[in-house]
Amino acid sequence: MPQLSKRTALFTESVIRRMTRVADLHGAINLSQGFPDFDPPPELLAAAARTAEAGPHQYAVTWGAPNFRRALALKVSRFMGFPIDADEHIVVTCGSTEAMMASMLAVCNPGDKVIVFSPFYENYGADAILSGAEPIYVELRPPRFTFDPDELRKAFEQKPKAIILCNPSNPTGRVFTRDELETIASLALEFDAFVITDEVYEHIVYEPHHHIYMASLPGMFERTISCNSLSKTYSITGWRLGYVVAPPEAADAVKKVHDFLTVGAAAPLQEAAVTALGLPEAYYRSLLDVYTEKREVFLKALDAAGLTYVTPEGAYYVLVDVSEFKLRDDVAFCEWLAQYVGVAGVPGSSFFHEPTRHLVRFHFAKKNETLEEAGRRLLGLQEAWGKHAP
Repeated sequence: MPQLSKRTALFTESVIRRMTRVADLHGAINLSQGFPDFDPPPELLAAAARTAEAGPHQYAVTWGAPNFRRALALKVSRFMGFPIDADEHIVVTCGSTEAMMASMLAVCNPGDKVIVFSPFYENYGADAILSGAEPIYVELRPPRFTFDPDELRKAFEQKPKAIILCNPSNPTGRVFTRDELETIASLALEFDAFVITDEVYEHIVYEPHHHIYMASLPGMFERTISCNSLSKTYSITGWRLGYVVAPPEAADAVKKVHDFLTVGAAAPLQEAAVTALGLPEAYYRSLLDVYTEKREVFLKALDAAGLTYVTPEGAYYVLVDVSEFKLRDDVAFCEWLAQYVGVAGVPGSSFFHEPTRHLVRFHFAKKNETLEEAGRRLLGLQEAWGKHAP
């Protein structure tokens, strides 16, 4: 057999998706892969039913059906606070995962450097490698997961092509402040770098925190490539509808990459999702209320189980400290947790460039009764460890 690509040897399969399989194997509550166990908005389900019969069922325009892009432009303009052009600024992709990959390939030449904050969503390191770029990791320091401006400047002094920014952050739940964003922006301007953002949790930001779009800062729209999706906001992770918002020249480059990666996102789902994009302001307030309650339910469950954690400011993830178990292998611990406690999380090591073995990421995008049952199971964690510790 001929030798396979060397780049694939530089990273593993997704640990998050692996933990979903482990959860399924043991019948555990899946708090690893971040998808809800509740339905999307009823208006969206009704639109999907209509579209299933009426179509369209053939290819849409490669970079997004015109009516879907127009609806996206209206929604994005409303929340970003300045006009977005459906034809010049938006590229529809197969989820934000493809949005990020297409953006990286559009921006990076082999050998370019890209700054990645650590901890990071596991795809970012793989995206950099697949696009031929070299990641420069900058630590987000616990407990608040803030960065050192001097360390970030040193990273920019290596002349990176881009910095990847996840805000609100997966896995930390951190929401970056205006001061932090302005620091990043000033360095990107000074060193002539792109900022590639992942903003899929833009509408899940807990009081008193606020989401600020990097592209909205002075001088930053021209060098910001914003990656987003409908997955989290409308609870449709399986629809795989993502998009990129970028200045025209960058958007054109992303279109070219996207065309040859996937041709286009599903036409009937784009048609149905126009309905979601037209939902009123009350929908987004309700969404935040729902997740604020879920956060409270799950954090109370962690408190009852005697577990310590970093309170998330946004998104729907919690990093839980399991130092007391003195782990050498957090992957094995998470597999054990699914088997003997019946709750599946993600080993923290999959998110960190630094050696980290004492954290587990759980998500709380579940029905309240699911979270309460997970809490009841976690109450037995110490007893299970005493009986079945590996």
